Amino acid sequence: MQVFRFGVGLDIMSTSKHFAEKLLQINALQMNLQKPYTWASGWHSPVYCDNRKVLSYPYVRDFVKSELANMVLEHFPDADVIAGVATAGIAIGVMTADLLKLPFIYVRSKPKEHGMGNMIEGVLERGQKTVVIEDLISTGKSSLQVVEALRENGAEVVGMVGLFTYGFPVADEAFAKAGVPLYTISNYKALMEVAQEKKMIQTEQLSTLEEWRMDPGNWRK
Repeated sequence: MQVFRFGVGLDIMSTSKHFAEKLLQINALQMNLQKPYTWASGWHSPVYCDNRKVLSYPYVRDFVKSELANMVLEHFPDADVIAGVATAGIAIGVMTADLLKLPFIYVRSKPKEHGMGNMIEGVLERGQKTVVIEDLISTGKSSLQVVEALRENGAEVVGMVGLFTYGFPVADEAFAKAGVPLYTISNYKALMEVAQEKKMIQTEQLSTLEEWRMDPGNWRK
C-alpha cells in the first residue's frame, strides 16, 4: 500500500489536543467532578465519552476518518481488511475502509441468535492482515474479545486504532499481553491539558482526576 496522508497533517500532540477540544465542543466528552457519571459497569467516573455524536457533525466526522486512515497507513501499511467493533465502530470503520479502499467487516459482541449465527459479518479470508477500528478504549476487555474472535476465525490482527482512550493501566497491560498495538486520535492526557487551558478544571483537581485514571474501579468507593 502506498503511504500518504489524508487532510492537513498535525503533529501527534497537536492532533490529540485538537480532537479532545472538538469532542468537548460537541459534548461527546463531558466532565463533572461534583456529580460523577455512573458507567454500565457500576464504576463512577468524572468523565463521560460518547463518540457516537461525532457522526452528527460532518466536519468532525471528516477529521476522524482522515486521522484513522492516516494511522492505518502509518502503522499498518500492509493491512488487508478493516474490522469495525459493533456497534459504535461500524460507521467510523466503514468511512475509514472507504477512504483506504479496503474491504470492511464488523464483529458483534456475541454471535447472532438467528440465521447463520454469525459473529463476524462480511468476508474475511484466513491469514488476512486485519486492523480493528474501535471508538473508545476503557479497560480494553470488549475490544480484545473482538480481537480474539477475529483470530479464532483465521485473521492476523496486526493492531487497533480508535478515537479515544482513557489510558487505564489495566488496558495497557491487556493490550500488551494480547500483542495488539493500539493507537488513538486522542487520550485522557490530552483531555486534561485542554481542560486546564480552558479553565474547566483547577490545578488542585488534577490529582483527583489522576487517581481515578489509575484505579477507576475503586474510585470514591
